[in-house]
Amino acid sequence: MYTIVVENLTKKFGTFTAVNNISFSVEKGEIFGFLGANGAGKTTAMKMLCGLLLPTSGKAKIAGFDLTTQSKLIKKNIGYMSQRFSLYNDLSVYENMQLFGTIYKIDKKTLKQRIEKGLNELNMNDFAKQLVGSIPLGWKQRLAFATALLHRPQIVFLDEPTSGVDPIVRREFWSLIYKTAAEGITIFVTTHYMDEAEYCERLSIMAEGELKLIGSPTELKEKMGVQTIDDLFGKFVNR
Repeated sequence: MYTIVVENLTKKFGTFTAVNNISFSVEKGEIFGFLGANGAGKTTAMKMLCGLLLPTSGKAKIAGFDLTTQSKLIKKNIGYMSQRFSLYNDLSVYENMQLFGTIYKIDKKTLKQRIEKGLNELNMNDFAKQLVGSIPLGWKQRLAFATALLHRPQIVFLDEPTSGVDPIVRREFWSLIYKTAAEGITIFVTTHYMDEAEYCERLSIMAEGELKLIGSPTELKEKMGVQTIDDLFGKFVNR
């Protein structure tokens, strides 16, 4: 079962083509890596998949909803976590989760249960009453991820979720990603850390607005005759 199906998706800004005729599918519960250097078109593509930008041409279904005509329903059925921490530093951990749960119109009893379950799974019960601005970045990232999952989305989009945190915290965060995927939630992730790209079940590489490669890390390395994803990425990006 596919939760993301993209066919010939294109986005133009005037005469500039940011995303050029890309097609791919992502299965339910899959961890799908979406790689590309700055300017490759991946951010524009992700904005379309999240229902924030309409395509110039092509079509897509996200969580079963049409990208062109059902963008509001798409937004209700996905979670999103940006590379820039987007929760409120002057609210407590609990208050942030409560606020976002209310935005998604989760009833009070269910929301309370989900917040308590989330805090327990993250070992953040001791932080519940602390202002978010006072907790370490690694804990903030865990909190942002848990908050993105409160409304039980079918897909969660992670835009460089481990940016700025140390390697140990990154590994712990990926354990959360694996656990979430095992529960049937599709993970669509961008990262600039090539070691993290190895953790994905499949990868795609964007360059110059086009989807250049797609497959498992092992398949892509064998196909291009390289030993690492970093070497693979270097074939498509001038660094």
